[in-house]
Amino acid sequence: MKTVKKRSYHSENRDAGAAQTRSQILKAAKKLFQAEGFDRVTINKLASAAEVATPTIYAIFKSKGGVLQAIIDDALPTEQFDALVEDSMKETLPKKCLEITAKLARRIYDAEGELMDIFREASVVAPEFKELEQEREKRRYERQGEYVKKLMKGKSLVKGLTLEKARDILWTLTGRDLYRMVVIERGWTSDEYEKWLAELLVLSLL
Repeated sequence: MKTVKKRSYHSENRDAGAAQTRSQILKAAKKLFQAEGFDRVTINKLASAAEVATPTIYAIFKSKGGVLQAIIDDALPTEQFDALVEDSMKETLPKKCLEITAKLARRIYDAEGELMDIFREASVVAPEFKELEQEREKRRYERQGEYVKKLMKGKSLVKGLTLEKARDILWTLTGRDLYRMVVIERGWTSDEYEKWLAELLVLSLL
């Protein structure tokens, strides 16, 4: 009996369609969140604006908080983020390493800039988003631990400063709230923030 060869499935077309749908949803969500506020935008309203079915949003993002998390994650392209992290890990001079860390914080928060008010609102009104943000901050803390271990191994840290306390200092100073206060609230330029943060990190840790 002759075997009938099945036509291969074009997964590339499927992937392209999924990426387009995702982008369509995120574009609509960003506009709605900025215009109406995170709390007042429903999944049904978002689905209507994005011209997709409501279950599609749940299938891709799980929740409204997941949609906002995706917008924030996409703010700084992965390749740019990874390149800066790699540069900081390769750098042998402690001062230069911390300067790259300040640059990374600036790039991330510059990219997130217009979303920060939405982000703060969501953290208050959406428990699921607060959990996502806690997980995000946990990952940031763990990743920065490698920087601090590197500084400790090279005996570059301030005398008497423990690994745990050094990690806490680095995590706190490079947090989103500090950027928001000095750049958004007080009107500093991003260049001023980056320069000041780099100097503060060096003074506090080296």
